[in-house]
Amino acid sequence: MKHPLLISSFALAASVSAACFDFETGDLQGTVGKADFAERRAEAAVRELGAKFPTYPAAALLGRLAQLRAEKASRAALDDFLKAALVRDNPLVNAHEIVYTTRDMWAQDHHNTATLFQCGEVNQNSYRTQGALKALDVKSGAVRVIVPEVAGRTVRDPEVDYDGRRIVFSMRAGKADDYHVYTVNADGSDLKQLTRAKGVSDIDPVWLPDGDILFGATREPKYCMCNRHIMCNLYRMKPDGANIHQIGKSTLFEGHPTVLSDGRVLYDRWEYVDRDFGDAQGLWVCNPDGTRHAIYWGNNTTSPGGVINAREIPGRGSQVIASLVSCHDRAWGALGIIDRSRGVDGPEPVLRTWPADYRAKIHAGGKEDFDSTRSLAVKYADPYPLDDGHFLCTRTVGRGGEMAIVYLDLHGNEVVVHEEAPGCHSPVVLRPAKKPVVQAAQRNFDDPQAPGRFYVQNVYIGTHMQGVEQGAVKALRVVESPEKRSWLPVRGWFGHGEEAAAMNWHSFENKRILGTVPVEEDGSAYFEVPGNTFVYFQLLDKDGKMIQSMRSGAYLQPGELHGCVGCHENRVGDVPKTEKQPRAMLRAPSKLDGSYNLRGLEKGTPAHLYSFQKEVQPVLTARCVSCHDYGTKAGAKLNLSGDLGAYFCTSYVDLWALGHVKCIGGGPAEIQPAYSWGAHASPLTKKLYGHAKVQLTDDERDRLVTWMDVNAPYWPCYECAFGQNYGGRMPLTRAEHDRLQKLTGVTIATGHAARQREQLDFVRPECSRILEAVKGRPAHDEALKLIRTAAARLKTRPRADMDGFVPNEADRARAARYRKRLAEERRVYESIRNGKKVYDE
Repeated sequence: MKHPLLISSFALAASVSAACFDFETGDLQGTVGKADFAERRAEAAVRELGAKFPTYPAAALLGRLAQLRAEKASRAALDDFLKAALVRDNPLVNAHEIVYTTRDMWAQDHHNTATLFQCGEVNQNSYRTQGALKALDVKSGAVRVIVPEVAGRTVRDPEVDYDGRRIVFSMRAGKADDYHVYTVNADGSDLKQLTRAKGVSDIDPVWLPDGDILFGATREPKYCMCNRHIMCNLYRMKPDGANIHQIGKSTLFEGHPTVLSDGRVLYDRWEYVDRDFGDAQGLWVCNPDGTRHAIYWGNNTTSPGGVINAREIPGRGSQVIASLVSCHDRAWGALGIIDRSRGVDGPEPVLRTWPADYRAKIHAGGKEDFDSTRSLAVKYADPYPLDDGHFLCTRTVGRGGEMAIVYLDLHGNEVVVHEEAPGCHSPVVLRPAKKPVVQAAQRNFDDPQAPGRFYVQNVYIGTHMQGVEQGAVKALRVVESPEKRSWLPVRGWFGHGEEAAAMNWHSFENKRILGTVPVEEDGSAYFEVPGNTFVYFQLLDKDGKMIQSMRSGAYLQPGELHGCVGCHENRVGDVPKTEKQPRAMLRAPSKLDGSYNLRGLEKGTPAHLYSFQKEVQPVLTARCVSCHDYGTKAGAKLNLSGDLGAYFCTSYVDLWALGHVKCIGGGPAEIQPAYSWGAHASPLTKKLYGHAKVQLTDDERDRLVTWMDVNAPYWPCYECAFGQNYGGRMPLTRAEHDRLQKLTGVTIATGHAARQREQLDFVRPECSRILEAVKGRPAHDEALKLIRTAAARLKTRPRADMDGFVPNEADRARAARYRKRLAEERRVYESIRNGKKVYDE
């Protein structure tokens, strides 16, 4: 379907442009030749600008264009005309200076967010840039320096205040420093450093309409779950750098914030709960105080893998322009105009892309194509609206990663505004702007974990609740998905992506069940949740089985009240009307008591990190292992022994590898249908209601059901005992591991895809399957000795699935750093409560 002209001002030029240009796809229509098409795009833009700006020399420019047509001028001559007509003479471009930074493109790394190269972190040696903050006068072509280039110093992320006089940006003094936030007057005077904490990076600052500054920072040190890189959250501070406090709490990356005209903050967020890592980076919004975080677009879109650097298009309400990027690439790719009123995922809301043919690659569901922009011959970044139909951006110009400032319009014109080695980045216009609405605070500062309240109007309202009968949902379980606070410097477990350290068969997260609350007959629920705690919700039936589960996270600020209509409801459709107050809202909010279900499993127990060995294995040992063990007929088919293996234990590997559980793991981006995974769908569940004369108690059955429903995890924490060994969990040293593989010719762990059964046994080394490959051969004794040596090591250094576990030294140091940063957050809360100011120490 062809979308109508996107921009209202285009109506003036419709007779020229609409006949030959599809504004949705950018395709050439009809039989117009490509050379003539380029001239017609130019003509449409000139006519439009002439209608908008009386002083614009449209008549003269159209005359010159006609002359070029008559002369059949070269492409170079047409480019010169475009530079004059659409850049130098264009009031949208030449009225004010363009502020930008110079530097090389970031070094290629794991993910598009990996641009920090922070000291002491995994990619610190990739820091290699330096550059300046400059301003371009488009009319004259003159460039002046605002913050000069100094050897090793990098300037990034400039934003102009609403008065058009002062610039906030991030700067790193050199390789031994990290990024901090600065401000400077537009003429280069009064340079001030606002943040100065050691061992953190502060980037992406933006002015709020009340004068405060919002930015991204690594101040809560957390790491990429599918690799090792440090991540950012959103923070807010006073204009002088006082009272820096966290307003975003997702478990991975929050960045590139901008302010919408209604005062909300638009930002990009990378996080995943029980889903793939590569397509989990979409656009989100929140209030500037950190309340009411909500999906904007792209959270369940498979391609592109990331949507970043979004800015509102002025006067177009729900439309933004953003960078559409790959997961595993630098922060460049395509550009797209997104109309959120048309949906929160997939291609329908994407009205236009650069390049135009990229729109065909946008999809939600199907093929995992989260790196779909990597193959683009031309890469775009840094979109900036000049008005409702004309834009600046940066774009490659055929010299490797060098980027130039480029003008775009919806007629299809692209004109280089300025190019300068080693590259130009982050162009913004130095002009005043109308201040957005100032949002009132909806939170308090009692304590970072002081509770807030969630409500759900009706859990039966949802896009993926088909087949769920009214009354089927009896409870809502609240599960925390904690952040990863450590990383492993050696090879990890390849469950899905790389888990460093190993966590689960196919997903990345550990879990903490905070409690279960009732759902009323009308489908409503109302409950407290600790503040600044990343949680997700599961709907349970009368037997405590999961019906539906969130695949993203939510969190509250202290004192916040936040809610939703239903479970994955249509966020742009009509909100169902109800004449009655939801029943749950007529009572006090339910409190979380640690219970796993409404039968009260674990009720009253302090919420703790979920461990397969603590929660599930005791049931298997008591009820199953007498038959399902090494040396038994049943054990040959399914071994439910809890003996410790290379990365997990024997029973855990068999249950996953042999297909006895059907869980989503690190599954696809799409929201899944109700009842489609977990205990309702797993073959193991049938055995829980009577098998070989074994009758489980309700408590025992509930433990196995709960385990499947929280995605069948294994490890309770990311910290590990063996920080220099593969996967962090294995007591074999790397040399012993490699020797054992060489002796036997067997790969010890091939990753989840091969569905290989456990090869090692560190409780009964002689039972290790890997020994079957060298049975009766001289290598057998050496191989067994290696396994026994490692088993003895476990007795003196227990790992995290054993009693007595102590993290390795590096993990303990990171934990101490985390506690220090949390203490700093509490210090700021106290200052705000008391009406005082505190600064970075």
